[in-house]
Amino acid sequence: MPFTAQTRMSGVDLDGRRIRKGARDAVVRHVEQAGGTVDGDLHAICDSVAKAGSTPLLVADGARVLGVVELKDIVKGGIAERFQELRAMGIRTVMITGDNPLTAAAIAAEAGVDDFLAEATPEAKLAMIRRYQSEGHLVAMTGDGTNDAPALAQADVAVAMNSGTQAAKEAGNMVDLDSDPTKLLEIVRVGKQLLMTRGSLTTFSLANDIAKYFVILPAAFGGIYPQLERLDLMRLHSPTTAVLSAVAFNALVIVGLVPLALKGVPYRPRPAAELLRTNLTVWGVGGLILPFPCIKAIDLLLSAFMAR
Repeated sequence: MPFTAQTRMSGVDLDGRRIRKGARDAVVRHVEQAGGTVDGDLHAICDSVAKAGSTPLLVADGARVLGVVELKDIVKGGIAERFQELRAMGIRTVMITGDNPLTAAAIAAEAGVDDFLAEATPEAKLAMIRRYQSEGHLVAMTGDGTNDAPALAQADVAVAMNSGTQAAKEAGNMVDLDSDPTKLLEIVRVGKQLLMTRGSLTTFSLANDIAKYFVILPAAFGGIYPQLERLDLMRLHSPTTAVLSAVAFNALVIVGLVPLALKGVPYRPRPAAELLRTNLTVWGVGGLILPFPCIKAIDLLLSAFMAR
């Protein structure tokens, strides 16, 4: 009898014996259906194992419980710190497990996740993701089992473990060759940095174009429309040096932004709204102010060179 998420136990029928191993409630139900009973001491042992963060598995032979097997999940070192980074990004972490609620609560506390779903079936996993999505959230999920495949297919971003089943890999958007559940942190970090870099460069380019209007418009149309002389805030030497200064500044800026575009804007784990405010201030206001002194400096150099 193979293990399934529905029966939550496995076993073998051998020489007239029906040996079963699995979750407490599943095995207790099997024992009671066979006409046996389970005393309170056994439940106390299971509760003690679960509260310690381990998983109690009952082993039964027909109508008689043989004992309890304690399985202990080892939480990877540093995982709580990585979940804290996700939390700093404004991302909520949820652990989905087939363990009983007591074990799940102990492991969740040790790992530092925000919430957990215990005794999860494939249907429950799928329903949870759909509920979050209906509330307007984007959902990312990691998984490795066949039972995870429906939920992985439903998630907005699905990362299957390389050590997982073929069904999980086919349902995911990508496969993590390192089989590290916290790889989502790297995916989010890289994705945010790409978006920030593109947004920062675009914001800076649009902002520094404003200064060029104060240069090009008076230089090109000042003779026709004298009122445009008011835009010449930098008091540039001549229309010729003004246009050359603006073109030279634009060329230098493009060269200067190439390394930034290749390396990316530095990223620190913070909520999206805070990152947006910071980047608008740095690249928006910076892009608006920087061209004025730079174009003026280039104009002074050109006028001095042309005067010789």
